[in-house]
Amino acid sequence: MSTGHGNKAIIAALSANLGIAVTKFVAYLLTGSSSMLAESVHSVADSGNQILLLVGGRRARREASAAHPFGYGRERYLYSFIVAIVLFSVGGLFALYEAWHKWSDPHGLEGRWWWVPIVVLVAAIAMESFSFRTAIVESNLVRGKRTWIGFVRGAKAPELPVILLEDLGALVGLTLALGGVGMTLITGDGRWDAAGTACIGVLLVIIAAILAIETRSLLLGESASTEHITAIEGALLGDGVLSVIHLRTLHIGPEELLVAAKIEVDVAETATEVAEAIDAAEARVRAAVPIAGLIYLEPDLRRAVAASDGSDGTGPA
Repeated sequence: MSTGHGNKAIIAALSANLGIAVTKFVAYLLTGSSSMLAESVHSVADSGNQILLLVGGRRARREASAAHPFGYGRERYLYSFIVAIVLFSVGGLFALYEAWHKWSDPHGLEGRWWWVPIVVLVAAIAMESFSFRTAIVESNLVRGKRTWIGFVRGAKAPELPVILLEDLGALVGLTLALGGVGMTLITGDGRWDAAGTACIGVLLVIIAAILAIETRSLLLGESASTEHITAIEGALLGDGVLSVIHLRTLHIGPEELLVAAKIEVDVAETATEVAEAIDAAEARVRAAVPIAGLIYLEPDLRRAVAASDGSDGTGPA
């Protein structure tokens, strides 16, 4: 996935959230609504998260160094994990605290500006819908035939799944806030506002947990997709490579793949012929899977492998 798709969705979300955060906080100051305060903090946290994603994408493009010979591609995963932590702590836990505080001391919306939260929330839903639509359009360019759940769980580039979940959470949170504020206006009971705030907090904690689980998997290191593994195995064969004894792949960044394989060569081949076969195999793999940037191939004899480990030669050496 090109970082361009992710960056476009990030910038759209950042633009929407900055404007929304300001209007929500003004509405809170005018009315004292805890839902509006929770939503304003939510938007501030989202804005900070989008900045983190942009910073992570920029830092990940640095050239490999002696200290980091495989480059900095995983920084995008690291910053996405930080996003999950921020969403959990700044967004979710604050909303839950504010809900508890408001439930302990409930009061209706204050002042003559009671109508402001409704206007702000409706406008925020419109702006978040635009951001969410942009994320959906950009995701569809790279999602292929995968379901949305499959895309979020299987994407190697974290930006679009993060923005999709954030925008979805924001829209659900705004709807909850609108319900809490609306019921408070109708009944005069501030506990409806507190309940809406609590629901927002629970929602943010759940989304943060999903993000943390998915980015943790990426940080630990994920293999190539099934399609890429099949393509690599097929590309390795031919021109002196008789079979693939075993294959290991690892994403060292969203768009860079490390490939390591032990391949079977003919016992009668010379060192020169083996070297030429390896070079040809590397070229075929890069043509089949362009993100295979680093390829390490070890030539071996399958009968030697079988004799050394007591197996039939079909398993890993």
